[in-house]
Amino acid sequence: MDLANFLIQLLNSVQYGLLLFMLAAGLTLIFGIMGVVNLAHGSFYMLGAYLAWSLSTQFGSLTLAIIGGAVLSVIFGLALEWLLFRHFYKRDHLDQVLLTFGLIYIFEELRSILWGDDVHGVTIPDVLGASIPLTENLSYPVYRLFMSGVCIALALGLYLLISKTRLGMKIRAGAFNRDMAESLGINIKLIHAVVFALGVGLAAVAGMIAAPVASVYPNMGSQVLIMCFVVVVIGGIGSVRGALIAALLVGLVDTFGKVLLPSMAGMLVYMLMAAVLLWKPEGLFKQ
Repeated sequence: MDLANFLIQLLNSVQYGLLLFMLAAGLTLIFGIMGVVNLAHGSFYMLGAYLAWSLSTQFGSLTLAIIGGAVLSVIFGLALEWLLFRHFYKRDHLDQVLLTFGLIYIFEELRSILWGDDVHGVTIPDVLGASIPLTENLSYPVYRLFMSGVCIALALGLYLLISKTRLGMKIRAGAFNRDMAESLGINIKLIHAVVFALGVGLAAVAGMIAAPVASVYPNMGSQVLIMCFVVVVIGGIGSVRGALIAALLVGLVDTFGKVLLPSMAGMLVYMLMAAVLLWKPEGLFKQ
């Protein structure tokens, strides 16, 4: 592998890892703070992708579609938390698994009714359609760099929100000791609603920015869900920092595995997870 090919694969692995982080961050927030096992998280990724296709067709702009889709997904998350999830916080994880597993089928049926079962493509904006030449024969798409930039900006925003703001302090307090936080006057129900909506929004935005590269098709959420759980387990359940490090590791192993060891590419990520769990059963970082 020459330097140009190595650089392309490295950029691909970082871009894939950052996209996985956006998905896994929402999943680990919902589980780590609210204690809810959400198997339907991949459906929010699918929702974002279909919103990107539908709204970009209506507006004629992917940028407007992403902004509008992000707002709609947050509103959807708030409504879903109010209608269903807040009634399952103190229930067994088995009840939560059954609820969210059922939601996968409901979302798939709604997707089929609203948008059909065809595969769709989302057009990349002209301003992001160029490529950066690396050699005479190799170049790297600007849109993939844009995807990485959006993911980095959202990761930085999430860090500042949780670590540097009053709302983040309340979120951390509620995760550490819910009863004590409530006794100090913190509205835990509101905090949970905000966290859940934030998790839905992150997953949906990940689906929206990935749609032009990965296309839009049925059951696309199920494929990313397993990888999200792998990232959460490797990073440590409830740890956003762990989710970032684990997502980048998974992106690196998966991307270079497909290039260097294609016959074993499907196993390498799970071998990484097994190795981490043997070394640190709680994951790389604790909550």
